[in-house]
Amino acid sequence: MNEQILIVQNSRSGGPSRLGGWLEEAGLKLDVVLAHEGAPLPGRLDHAAMIMLGGGYLPGEDDRAPWLADARRLAGQALEEGVPFFGICLGGQLLAEVAGGEVTADTGAPENGSLPLTIRPEAAGDPLFHGLPEVVPAIEHHKDAVTRLPGGAVWLAETGACPYQAFRVGERAWGVQFHPEVLPARIREWSPDGFDPEEVYARAVADEPVSTPIWHRVTTRFAALATGLSTGLSTGLSTGLSTGLSIGLSIGAPEGVSARTSPSRA
Repeated sequence: MNEQILIVQNSRSGGPSRLGGWLEEAGLKLDVVLAHEGAPLPGRLDHAAMIMLGGGYLPGEDDRAPWLADARRLAGQALEEGVPFFGICLGGQLLAEVAGGEVTADTGAPENGSLPLTIRPEAAGDPLFHGLPEVVPAIEHHKDAVTRLPGGAVWLAETGACPYQAFRVGERAWGVQFHPEVLPARIREWSPDGFDPEEVYARAVADEPVSTPIWHRVTTRFAALATGLSTGLSTGLSTGLSTGLSIGLSIGAPEGVSARTSPSRA
């Protein structure tokens, strides 16, 4: 079995960070493509799973980031073939757009730092988000957002300023607006734009003992999907490829910052 996970990096500073270590602990091998440096994405997704990281672009800004066309193609293949997909910030927005949703630039109030996410009731049956506390902290750094979910997507988490914080498309593809990979120290690298980086950093440090075990658990659940070790949580979802969500793509079966630093478009 292929135990490689494709990770698409879209900026110099926006690497997989702690997610990479957690995935390796779970038995996966990382294939990190430095797309922002010109490294080509594969012609086909022959990996066990795919993660699309954040970056300072909208999902369709091919003029600024020409590799996004290939990233959208691979995300579409993941949806068609049931390959586990996890999109972070730009990656979540890209998933929403590929599946028929909508992403809007400079919408609402920017979110920066560790903020409380509300986990929605729909998450109770989700392979990654089930059993999480009702409110969990997560690090945010964005000003663009998903403004319409794809048809049939499951809405999993929200904040007051940005409703679509986490969602699932079909049974094996997730998008999140927040950054489960980012450690508090990263905040000190951001250019302050309407926020005090030291205050934001201090809040993230205070939240870290709560947030780290939660996002480690979610990442481990995703890795279990990729490695085939999932226990197959009964979610009331269909289990066959042919019964997938109708978004112009077939969906698979069930089960785990930016080119700019102020704040990321992702």
